Amino acid sequence: MKTLRPPKTTRRSVFRDRREKIYDWMSREGIALLAVEDTEGRRDPSLRWLSGLPSDGILFLSVERHSLLAAWDLNLASIHADAEHLLPYSDFKRRPMEALRSAAVMLKIPPGSRLEISPSTPYPLFLDYVGNIGDFDILCRREGAWQEMEQLRALKDEGEITLIRKGAEATNSLLRLLEKQIRSGKIKTEADAALLIEAECRKLGCEGTGFETLAAGPERSFAIHSFPPYTASPFGSRGLSILDFGLRMGGYSTDVTMTIARDCSPAQEKILSLTEKAYDLALSMVKNGESTRNIAAAVDRFFARSKQFMPHALGHGIGLEEHEQPPIRNRDDNQWVLAPGMIFTLEPGLYDPVLGGCRLENDILLGEKGPEVLTEARILRL
Repeated sequence: MKTLRPPKTTRRSVFRDRREKIYDWMSREGIALLAVEDTEGRRDPSLRWLSGLPSDGILFLSVERHSLLAAWDLNLASIHADAEHLLPYSDFKRRPMEALRSAAVMLKIPPGSRLEISPSTPYPLFLDYVGNIGDFDILCRREGAWQEMEQLRALKDEGEITLIRKGAEATNSLLRLLEKQIRSGKIKTEADAALLIEAECRKLGCEGTGFETLAAGPERSFAIHSFPPYTASPFGSRGLSILDFGLRMGGYSTDVTMTIARDCSPAQEKILSLTEKAYDLALSMVKNGESTRNIAAAVDRFFARSKQFMPHALGHGIGLEEHEQPPIRNRDDNQWVLAPGMIFTLEPGLYDPVLGGCRLENDILLGEKGPEVLTEARILRL
């Protein structure tokens, strides 16, 4: 097999260790070949988690513990990616089905074996796989490999924690800069705040923002997620303004929300105080083995005693995606419990069409000794 090998990097062993866990699972489940695809229309950051390639490729893993990466950009992959075999996607006629068929031959997968593809594969395309690769049993399911990867990705390893810590440090630097410029009056509009984040995060070594920044001044803070995300409307003026942003460092995103409260009425101060107390309550419950649903339900009950209602989940995991496992929500299908190595947000919020909205969100690392608040977002009263 003609291959190009990526250069040695200090992080190659990290990806190999992660792949070993998937190989073990494949062996237990009788999966001969696994295809992890991150392409336009079917994005999956598990490709980066397993190989280091930022995007645009298909990684094939065989139960015999071999890896083959078909990359769109071979130059980029040769720098960032780790796999035993690295080939240009053009070798497979730029067709995922041809890549799967060829990978099965190259990795010597016996006919009749079970091959698993991404659950994001559209049903018509799945039928094409079944019809055109008839020598194998093609699996496309929500459970299986992707459920296993969700579980594994929820528990961050040392390398991931280091990257998220660096992202949190950059986030905290920006939070301090934002507060300074809001207090001084340099930030006057939603766009001022959002564009400052876009520019400054790159000076701090970030890849960019983790998602599109949400900046909502007093006229628009009543929405959970403002639409459009930001405008030229006033920001930080009298009333309640919300700023929700994240920074991406080495592929991993932070996620914080600060509320700016200026010259607030007693009714607005009430929802600010309730949000702060809800945040403190949630944080006090964070411990190993605690049900994430129990934490969210406690906050819902706390708000209900004041006849308030939070219309969204209390939080969520963060990592290669800004929203991943575990969910921190009060829903009867939520079976997640907290464990050391999880990094997640706590973000209670209240929203009123007249008073405006308030949300407080920080990123929490659960360690062996308890929770560590990585970020410094708060409600800023002016």
